[in-house]
Amino acid sequence: MHLLKSLRQSNSDIRLLWSSVFFRMASYGLTNQVLTLYLKAIDISEERIGIFMTLTLIGDTLISYYLTWNADKIGRRVVMIIGTVMMFGSGITFAISSDFYVLLAAAIVGVISPSGDETGPFKSVEEASIAHLTPHNHRPEIFAFHGLFATAGAALGSLVCGVLVDYMNQAWGYEMEQCYRYIFVLYAGFSLIKLTLMLFLSNKCEVYVDNFIEEQDKDSDEESPLLVDATPDEEISSIKSGLSNTTRYYLPRLLAIFMLDSLGYGFMPSAWVVYYLKITLLLSASALGTLFFFTNSINAISSLPSAYLAKLLGPVKAILFTQVPSAIFFGMVPIFNTYLPVAGLLMLYYTTTTMDVVPRQVLLTSIMPKEEITKVMGIVNIGKTFARCIGPIFTGKLAAHNKLYIGFFINSICVLLADLIMATNFLHLDSEILQKQSIEHRID
Repeated sequence: MHLLKSLRQSNSDIRLLWSSVFFRMASYGLTNQVLTLYLKAIDISEERIGIFMTLTLIGDTLISYYLTWNADKIGRRVVMIIGTVMMFGSGITFAISSDFYVLLAAAIVGVISPSGDETGPFKSVEEASIAHLTPHNHRPEIFAFHGLFATAGAALGSLVCGVLVDYMNQAWGYEMEQCYRYIFVLYAGFSLIKLTLMLFLSNKCEVYVDNFIEEQDKDSDEESPLLVDATPDEEISSIKSGLSNTTRYYLPRLLAIFMLDSLGYGFMPSAWVVYYLKITLLLSASALGTLFFFTNSINAISSLPSAYLAKLLGPVKAILFTQVPSAIFFGMVPIFNTYLPVAGLLMLYYTTTTMDVVPRQVLLTSIMPKEEITKVMGIVNIGKTFARCIGPIFTGKLAAHNKLYIGFFINSICVLLADLIMATNFLHLDSEILQKQSIEHRID
């Protein structure tokens, strides 16, 4: 089985990056459960919470732009270490402060995630490092395991948060606000574990543009008819000055689709889903934590078959095959107002929602020159984060007027529209990428 083959061949750097994403997403799983509730507990209105989330995402976008654009110059490991230190400072700040602007600054600098998802420069740099370390024929499986550890971490964080909050509240008699503060202390503790892991990464994670010609000679399989016509000198010059012809051709087109998808997601990120379930179904912290533990666990397991789909169908078809039903399931959530059907739809949504992540990673890392993957991933994740900035302002207003359910519908419509655009423009890329994946290489 190719999954096991890729797992056996994965080197120590890849496994460290898997461990890193596990603890980072566990941190996000913690804060995702309490962020909106904590801000509400310290008397911040729902409208201001929406503004808080939007400003956080804008700040994350600016920081991510600088760090990812310069990551290969600064050093990928250095960027990840800096980000981890910022996470620690943010967790401590949330644990001790109640000031809106102080918390806003901490959320921006320390990449507190309003969506419970990847924000900041980590995702781009990690994905670029994994692509750099992994040949095409192993990328779907390696990225699938990366997604598995990410969602498993988020599941664990959700469960731990729910259990701890209720235990501190009921057994120790702590006020809910104080319970939430301790969760941010735990967030800071997880960041220290991540920092330790980053210190053990090797030089293999780094890429140096000056060695471009030598690397191209070694990796002849990187050449592809997908690349826009350009001479080698033009390609090298483009990389040193900015982006290559290939990247300039494909990136804006794909970015527009990914941003439309994220625009919808921004109207109903996970923190608002938690809040919606809390006020609509009156669930306890343990019930919410348990629900999101199971949804994220299913989410984690679904990462593995997504690698199979990417190889069987091609990445574009695999994205469409999973995103369309996912959008429909999510859009149906507010139709019901009892626990079982809502939980069932969320289970179906989370089963399919991240099955497009591996195909998307394969798509981008297969058609872009590898010396530009950090920048490409950075631009894509920055663009997606920027698109998410728009929704939370309106979501806060919807929540204030008891119309939060509309966010589910907007999310679904945007995702389906993005899928329609992708289906009509990019299906032709699958055959070439599948051809690349058919060439056998070992992971060094």
